[in-house]
Amino acid sequence: MINEQTDAYPNRLLLNYTKLNTFFEANNARYMNADPYPHIVIDDFLGMDVVDQLLAKFPGPDADVQWRQISAKNSEGEKAQYKKLGLPRELEMPAIIRQLIWELNSGTFIRLLERLTGIKNLLPDPLLRGGGIHQVLPGGVLGVHADFTRHSDYDLDRRVNVLVYLNKDWHDDYEGHLELWERDVSRCVKRIRPTAARCVIFNTDADSFHGHPRKLQCPEGVTRKSIALYYYSIGRPEADRAVAPTSATDWQVLPTVELPELQ
Repeated sequence: MINEQTDAYPNRLLLNYTKLNTFFEANNARYMNADPYPHIVIDDFLGMDVVDQLLAKFPGPDADVQWRQISAKNSEGEKAQYKKLGLPRELEMPAIIRQLIWELNSGTFIRLLERLTGIKNLLPDPLLRGGGIHQVLPGGVLGVHADFTRHSDYDLDRRVNVLVYLNKDWHDDYEGHLELWERDVSRCVKRIRPTAARCVIFNTDADSFHGHPRKLQCPEGVTRKSIALYYYSIGRPEADRAVAPTSATDWQVLPTVELPELQ
């Protein structure tokens, strides 16, 4: 188990809350009006010195931790998610990664997140259900899907996803780009490079379809690394309930479409 106390980032926060507060307050309208659903892409969310510290301790696929092997199939029985590893157990994470997760789940960050999204009274998930640290191996895929909208343990409504990427020197031909799809899954609206220090935040609705469905082409020894945090509320506005809340992921079979330019 990784549970050392010696690698914590000494005597400073990993997040620049002042910088984030300014950005979040200035970009509420941009977030709310984004296509195909409320979202924003934030570059330099972390300092590169912090990224380097995180990567130096990021556990590899063969590390002595209880990686969860994540896989799934779509409605046609096709593999929709494979070669993905997840670790939600905080006490198995290196101290610096654990610290970042605690900062992202802090009351200070959540208040800032409420200003960006306009969603009040957000709550973190201490179980990190579906979240924590992730890495996808070469050849892996995360099919386009809408996430579960109800926390099965706490009976809370899932409202916001925060994804933080840690991939330095990520080449476009590696694939693994995050795709945001139209709510009716008719087209891909946006493709986002999963580059280091970049954060993507978006609303979690029954039809906020996203994923990286193109098979990873990175070389052996390289993985697509990210940290994922999800935020909840007690109920959600009736206007946001397109379908009944669910604790299951909605995997999609995609049409053949022309893809937009990368950003």
